[in-house]
Amino acid sequence: MRNLAIVPVSDADIKGSVGPTLSAARQLGGPLDVLVVGVGAADLADEIGRISGVDLVLICESPALAGSRAEAVAALVRPIAADYRRFVAAASTAGKNALPRIAAMLDIAQVSDVTRIIDEQTFEHPIYAGNVIETVRSLEPRLALTIRTSAFEGIEDRQEPAPVRKVDVEVGERWARITGSSTVRTERAELISASVVVSGGRGLGSKEKFDELMLPLADKLGAALGASRAAVDSGFAPNDWQVGQTGKIVAPDVYIAVGISGAIQHLAGMKEAKLVIAINKDEGAPIMEFADYVLVGDLFDIVPQLTSLL
Repeated sequence: MRNLAIVPVSDADIKGSVGPTLSAARQLGGPLDVLVVGVGAADLADEIGRISGVDLVLICESPALAGSRAEAVAALVRPIAADYRRFVAAASTAGKNALPRIAAMLDIAQVSDVTRIIDEQTFEHPIYAGNVIETVRSLEPRLALTIRTSAFEGIEDRQEPAPVRKVDVEVGERWARITGSSTVRTERAELISASVVVSGGRGLGSKEKFDELMLPLADKLGAALGASRAAVDSGFAPNDWQVGQTGKIVAPDVYIAVGISGAIQHLAGMKEAKLVIAINKDEGAPIMEFADYVLVGDLFDIVPQLTSLL
C-alpha cells in the first residue's frame, strides 16, 4: 500500500516544512503521494511534484478548506483513505489539528511528534517536555504520524514533475466557519526554519526595550526573532514568536537567549539548537547550565555592545 503526506497550504512555514515531512515519509518505504490542501494548492503542485520520491500530487482548493480545518481535511481524506497505510503531516498547528481527527475517523493509531524513524514500525519521539525520548513500536497495519520537521533534513534531489490530480470535498453544514483571521507577516526569516534565532525574555522589561535591543541585533545577524512565553504574555512580542513547549519548536545553528531564565517549557522548544548563547545577569538561571556560551551581566549593556561589534 501507499503512503500519504498531507500538506496544508495554511502552514506558516510551508516551504520549510514540506522537505523534512516528505523526507520522513520516504523513510517509511513504498510509493508516496502528497495531498496539498487549501487555497493556493495548485500553485505548489508542480514544485512539490519535483521533489524526489513523490509519485503523485493530489490537490484540493475548495473554499471549505480555508484555514485547513480538521473536519474538512478529514472529510477529504476519507474517500481515498483505503489506498493508504501511513498518513503523515508536519507537527504544525494544522497538522496536529487534522491528523488526530483522521486517525479517529479511520480507527487507527497515531504517533505524534516523531523525531526519528527507525523502521516502518518503530519511531522515536520526545515526551515529558522533551526530557525523555520514547521509542514506540507499533504492529498496527496503518498509522498516522506527525513529524517534528526540525529533526529531519529536507530533500535536495529533484525529478521530473509527478502527475497532478484534483480531488474534491463536500461541504457539510455542521462544520465550523472561520469568520476572520490575523496573520503576522515579516520580512525576517521564518522562526521554525531560521539558521539563527534571537529570543528575548521577561528580563527585557518592556516592549519598548524588546524592540530597541532585539530588532537591531536580529537585523545584524539576519536572524529570526523569538520570545519566551513570559515575554509574549507580557505583551513584548506577538504569539507567533513564542518558542517553547506551547509555542514553536526550533532547531537553529545558533540560538541566542537574552534575558530568558530557561523554564523547562522554553528549553523544550529550543534544546535541539546546535549552539546556545545565553545573556543573563543571573548566574544561577537554568539556561546558563544548558548554554554552550554564557555572558553574565546587564543585558542592557551587553546587547548594544554586541550589536555594535557585529
